[in-house]
Amino acid sequence: MKKVERINIIMRYINNRAYFTISEIMREFNISRSTAIRDIREIEAMGMPLVAEVGRAGGYFVMNNSVLPSVRFTDNEIKALFIAFMATRNKQLPYLKSRQSLAEKLLGLISQNQQDDLVLLNQILLFEGTNPHNPDLLDLSDLPHPMLEKLIQILLLDRYLFTSVKEEKEIKSYPVYLLHLYHEKGVWLIEGFDLKDEKRRIFPVDNLTDVKPYDTKKRVSRKKIVEKLSKQEEGTNLVLELGPKAIAQFKKYHPLKVSLSYTNPYQTTAILKTFVNVHQPEELTDITNWLLFLGEDIKVREVPEEVLEGLQKRGGWIKEELGG
Repeated sequence: MKKVERINIIMRYINNRAYFTISEIMREFNISRSTAIRDIREIEAMGMPLVAEVGRAGGYFVMNNSVLPSVRFTDNEIKALFIAFMATRNKQLPYLKSRQSLAEKLLGLISQNQQDDLVLLNQILLFEGTNPHNPDLLDLSDLPHPMLEKLIQILLLDRYLFTSVKEEKEIKSYPVYLLHLYHEKGVWLIEGFDLKDEKRRIFPVDNLTDVKPYDTKKRVSRKKIVEKLSKQEEGTNLVLELGPKAIAQFKKYHPLKVSLSYTNPYQTTAILKTFVNVHQPEELTDITNWLLFLGEDIKVREVPEEVLEGLQKRGGWIKEELGG
């Protein structure tokens, strides 16, 4: 680790603590006592208001009510932030509007040379969904559904929700305990436990018409929710062995509920286990398409007949594997 980078990290480390010692800095950053002392002195010289405590076990603390020095970024940190902005352009992410002001503040903190590097990166790097004729860091072209930010604000305080969801031509209400909020195939989805029907429920955030905290008197404890879900867990009915090519495809995309266990330390073979609800046509179609996406570098241990029939119609590679 370079000295400038180390000092920046030590400054952040100090900012998050009311008190620290030289010994702690030595252990945390694997440096000698003399190096730790030199780094602390440099940090003091930059204006961080540290006060030394005299004594055998003495250390340092940051003076209260003092202005800390402005945050400094290394060249690599600047590039990492910039590339993260570029990679998330045209993605339906929450708080996307705030990205513009954040980017402007970032650009205002860096030197002209660093800005020149970012301009060059902006010309060279293109990500999926980027318009090559107008690759602008501050361009916001794919704002998420307005309910997403409202939902997150509520979730930061409470995971028991009363949701109103548009389904076909009517609006239905579901009291749910949120398990996950996740993004799949370009869509934000709510996975929750339906507190009324006592079952797992998944629906798109785009279909939300309203959301608010659920009545506290009608809630079920999280412990009981976990117990009910564990009793309802379906048995595994799809088990596959994946080779390196299939694993590479798996890393590109996989459904949330699918698990993968590597079977060697080099992570070149793995076991895939999941449950397929063959009575849900949409899920059956999705899993069939996804298995074809994984490719032929697969060996079958267990597969539902309905999935097998769909694969035989579309590809036939599983039929050959089972026959062999």
